[in-house]
Amino acid sequence: MSTSRIASALLPGLGHVMAGRGFTGVALLLSWLTLLAVAALGWPRIAAIGETGSLDDWIAVVALVLTLALVWGWAQWSLRRQQAGGTIGESQWRIAGRRLRRDPLALIGIAVIALLYLVAVLAPLIAPYDPIAQENIVETSYLAPSLSHPLGTDQFGRDVLSRMIYGARISLAIALIAVAIAISLGTLIGAIAGYLGGWVDAALMRFTDMVLAFPRLVLLIMIVALFSSSLTLIILVLGLTQWPATARLVRGEVLSLREREFIQAANALGMSRRRIVLRHLIPNVLAPVIVAATLGIGNTIVLEAGLSFLGLGLQPPTPSWGNLVSDGRQNLIGAWWVATFPGLAIVVSVLAFNLVGDGLRDALDPRLRS
Repeated sequence: MSTSRIASALLPGLGHVMAGRGFTGVALLLSWLTLLAVAALGWPRIAAIGETGSLDDWIAVVALVLTLALVWGWAQWSLRRQQAGGTIGESQWRIAGRRLRRDPLALIGIAVIALLYLVAVLAPLIAPYDPIAQENIVETSYLAPSLSHPLGTDQFGRDVLSRMIYGARISLAIALIAVAIAISLGTLIGAIAGYLGGWVDAALMRFTDMVLAFPRLVLLIMIVALFSSSLTLIILVLGLTQWPATARLVRGEVLSLREREFIQAANALGMSRRRIVLRHLIPNVLAPVIVAATLGIGNTIVLEAGLSFLGLGLQPPTPSWGNLVSDGRQNLIGAWWVATFPGLAIVVSVLAFNLVGDGLRDALDPRLRS
């Protein structure tokens, strides 16, 4: 075993630095040390998890252990693969991955997204206060940012930083699950419409046009206002109103693919329509779908924040970035920090997803490959 691999086993990232891969080594080293710092700061809660730990605590601890194992394992695999040399073939995804690694803005976006989701999962271990605990309101309301409360407190004396950390779990989870629903539904409908054509295509596309004709925000407000607001309802509403754009995108791709030789060969071999759609068409339209999904997550975060700002999202005291901004509008001048920091979190997260989406679009576009 080489010296660099021994160093990497002891301290992930150090071996990459010794092997001349400074950027990767520093990134791995910082990730490893940050995770160890989180474990050290949250050790009292980790030690007491067997007695007083809730489900959130268990999820956070398991996620921390898995992330540590992932960073360590990826560091060993990456270094071993570099030293082994050679390539394993140039697939479309391998070429796209190499192009993506050359885009610094996309890498920054990926790092920010990974950090946001890691913070959300590890919230019980890193949040300094209970996000819904209220102390003496007279003494603790609207405290300016300080060492004890880095981002200040709101009108009820609740720590803004803790509420932002827990709010990330709601906002990011809603966006991820809603986009997964929208992408899955839109891809399936678009693939069926494009492949079958005829009256099926006409019926599905006219239904898609009808959904697109409704103003999305007005439709969201109407549905949420008619039913009691809940996390499940918001996810379903956001997911079931965003699929038409994906359906039209996939349909256009499938209309081109169904005339290709490999689809005609599959038809000649007697393969079923279901198998052709699921095994041959959908995998070949995943590149633009992945880009649409990445950009859609940022859009969904803004939509959820808008609903919460209007009071139609999750109801207090459950924190989300949208209702945190809504709480701060009552005192924008005297307590600017209540709305400013959650608003910045929304801006940063949406910008990160858009940077990754732009990077993926360029990396997956064969016309841009040299």
